[in-house]
Amino acid sequence: MSKILIRGAKVLGGEPQDVLIDGAVIAAVGTGLPDEGAEVVEAEGKVLLPGLVDLHTHLREPGREDSETVLTGTRAAASGGYTAVFAMANTFPVADTAGVVEQVYRLGQEHGYCDVQPIGAVTVGLEGKKLAELGAMHESAAGVTVFSDDGKCVDDAVIMRRALEYVKAFGGVVAQHAQEPRLTEGAQMNEGVVSAELGLGGWPAVAEESIIARDVLLAEHVGSRVHICHLSTAGSVEIVRWAKSRGIDVTAEVTPHHLLLTDELVRTYNPVYKVNPPLRTERDVTALREALADGTIDIVATDHAPHPHEDKDCEWAAAAMGMVGLETALSVVQQTMVETGLLDWAGVADRMSFKPARIGQAAGHGRPVSAGEPANLTLVDTAYRGSVDPAGFASRSRNTPYEGRELPGRVTHTWLRGKATLVDGKLA
Repeated sequence: MSKILIRGAKVLGGEPQDVLIDGAVIAAVGTGLPDEGAEVVEAEGKVLLPGLVDLHTHLREPGREDSETVLTGTRAAASGGYTAVFAMANTFPVADTAGVVEQVYRLGQEHGYCDVQPIGAVTVGLEGKKLAELGAMHESAAGVTVFSDDGKCVDDAVIMRRALEYVKAFGGVVAQHAQEPRLTEGAQMNEGVVSAELGLGGWPAVAEESIIARDVLLAEHVGSRVHICHLSTAGSVEIVRWAKSRGIDVTAEVTPHHLLLTDELVRTYNPVYKVNPPLRTERDVTALREALADGTIDIVATDHAPHPHEDKDCEWAAAAMGMVGLETALSVVQQTMVETGLLDWAGVADRMSFKPARIGQAAGHGRPVSAGEPANLTLVDTAYRGSVDPAGFASRSRNTPYEGRELPGRVTHTWLRGKATLVDGKLA
């Protein structure tokens, strides 16, 4: 049907309203809307949000289709309430040319479960030595505006400065993976009491904080935009807060797992908890939650990092770093931010839809739930409680740190431009 009436939903957690979708747009929002000729979705007690936008997703295609593909990754995104994702450049080959980013972009268009916006590499081959084809990627059909060597840090200050200068010309942004490589050689987990007791190589907070401090100063000097990927320490929060108070054009993201999990879990030696940046301390978790609440940290981004079974089911030192996150992100945010009173659902919409869409310039996404806007929406049963079972994931990989953990909330429906991609918790 071309018309869908979502009846009695709490729009952004507010009073119950009806939302009428007609084709690709929202036709009306109000109470007592007529359902004539429309498919009716009963949404009493559920929360309706704008479709979520993830600024940090690893889809792995091309090159590591054993971990994930654009199809399976976007199906996972729809299952988690996302209508747009930004695909990181660390593929094989690296997305450092117009040809590769256009390939990823077109695969997203073909599969149709959510919009896929490729992120271009900052340097050729992620090697940190020579700028990639930033202008050509921007001018391509993919229209790349976000550039990142994520997985690796652009540690050369001259290269970082040049990248910031280059993207300024077309309003782009450089998203930095803040990790000083010399300070993290051989690192296995957060440097602290737990790493000392376990005898694992420590990953000091200053390795992240020193790069952030350098890059916000470079952004100020150049007059350009910088975005900080997966911020993870209390010290990083203070640097970003200082930079914003100074008027520097910096934005930052936090992952769901850094809002919930701590380095104490590494005592199990379960490689599912091995991630970059590493899980930090309870003090860091508290600081990250407070910073997301007060706006110092702008957005939640999943850093969805799928790996095949054999890359995680091995000894800790040999295991790959990363966790899947698209299908559990909203539940973790509900538990850590909404149920603690730090954010309301309007705040969640701001951090998981409005702001990431704005940072990444995702046209048609992160829009108000009002008449005339694109019908990119997600419906959430916030009263649901259930244990995480990765066997039911749409992602090709199962490396979740939440297996068996009870989390609140469940996405029941997702619409992309009025087309249902998820219905009653099942992919359309």
